[in-house]
Amino acid sequence: MVKAMTLDVSHPTLDLTGTVSDSLKGKKIVLAVTGSIAAVETVRLARELIRRGAVVQAVMSQAAQTIIHPYALQYATGRAVITEITGDVEHVALCGERKEAYDLLLIAPCTANTIGKIASGVDDTPVTTFATTAIGSKIPVLIVPAMHGSMYDHLIVRQNIRKLEDMGIKFLMPKREEHIAKIPDNAEVVLNVERVLSRSPLRGKRVLITSGPNFEEIDPIRVLTSRSTGRMGVELALEAFRQGAEVTVVHKDSIGVPGIRDVFAESAGDMMAAVLGELKKGYDIYVSAAAISDFTVEKAPDKISSAGSLTITLQPTPKILDRVRHDYPGLFIVAFKADTVDENELVSRAERRLEESGANLIVANRFGGVRDSSVNDVFIIRYEVPTARVTGKKSVIAGAILKAVSEYFK
Repeated sequence: MVKAMTLDVSHPTLDLTGTVSDSLKGKKIVLAVTGSIAAVETVRLARELIRRGAVVQAVMSQAAQTIIHPYALQYATGRAVITEITGDVEHVALCGERKEAYDLLLIAPCTANTIGKIASGVDDTPVTTFATTAIGSKIPVLIVPAMHGSMYDHLIVRQNIRKLEDMGIKFLMPKREEHIAKIPDNAEVVLNVERVLSRSPLRGKRVLITSGPNFEEIDPIRVLTSRSTGRMGVELALEAFRQGAEVTVVHKDSIGVPGIRDVFAESAGDMMAAVLGELKKGYDIYVSAAAISDFTVEKAPDKISSAGSLTITLQPTPKILDRVRHDYPGLFIVAFKADTVDENELVSRAERRLEESGANLIVANRFGGVRDSSVNDVFIIRYEVPTARVTGKKSVIAGAILKAVSEYFK
C-alpha cells in the first residue's frame, strides 16, 4: 500500500518548484483524483501546480487507481500518494481545522458518482472523506467534473452541482466535445486554482479591458489597421482573472476562458460604443490596452479598383480615453502609450499624456524595440512614484502592471 505524507526533499520533481512563476508560492494543495479516464491528465496537472510554487499532495480513490497507478502521481508530486485513511487520520491532518491545514482541496477529475456522494454527505472513499472534512473546516474546495455527456446532463447530477455551489463550493465546468463532458485543459484548471487562492486587493473588482487592433474599413475587402497583436490585453485579462477580478474584454476576438467575458468591437467607433455601454453597468477599473485607431476613413461601398493611384483621406477618431475620464471622473484608469522615439522622449511624452488624459497610471513602450511579440520592454509611470521599467514576457509585464494597480486598492 502506497501511503505517506512526508516530503522527500531529494525527489527530482521538486527541482521544478517555481520554475514558471511564484503565483502559488507557499500554497499547499490536496489533489484528489477519482475514477474518470481524465485521471491520466493529473500527472501533468500536478507538475503545472508545482511549477508555480505549490506543494501538492495526491489522494486517490480505489476507482482512480484502476486508471493510473499511484506511483505515477508519486512521481508527479514528489510525495507518496494517500490511497486509504489510516490511523494517521490523513483527512483531518491535511483538511481539518488545524493551522497546518492545506489551502485548497482540488478534486480533478471528479465523477458524477463522487459529486453525488459529496452532495449527500457520504464519505466512503479517501476522496469523499477529504471532501467532507474540508467542507466542514471551511477550506476552499474546487471541483472539476469529467464524465460522459449524458451523465452530465442528468437532472440529479445538475441538482447536486447546484446544491454544492449553494454551499460555496467552486466548480470549473467541463468542456463539451464528442458527446463527452471533458476536463478543461490544465492551463485553465491552474488559472482557476490561482483565482480561488488569490488574496489580491483586486478580488471582486470589476475590470474593463480594451485589447488588440482596430480595423477601419476602406472598402468591403480592405482595412486600415495596426501591428498590434492583442497579446498584452489577453495577458492583462488573464492576470486580472487570476487575481479574482470580474473581467470583461472589448476586442474583435475571444479569449476563450469561461469567466472572462468578451465584447466584440472591430472599429474605433465600435469600441467607443462598447466601452461606454459597458461602463454604464458599473466598473472599478478601465484598462485601455487596445491600439485604438487614431484615424478612420469613409468606406467605399464596393471594392476600390487597383488600377491607377488612389488618395485616401484620413479622418481623426474621438479619443475614447478622454471621453471615459470626462464621463466617469472616479474611475481608475490605466492608459497605454506606444511610440517610436527614444526612451527618454517616450517617457516624457507618456508623462504628458498621463496629465492630459487624467489617467491614474500609464504604460509606455517603444514600438520596434523588441522583435519577439511574446515579450516587451515597458515603463510603468505613476504620480509621485518612481518610474518602473519592466522587461520580459507579456505575462510578467501584466503581473507588474496589475500589481501597481492593486496598490491603490489596498
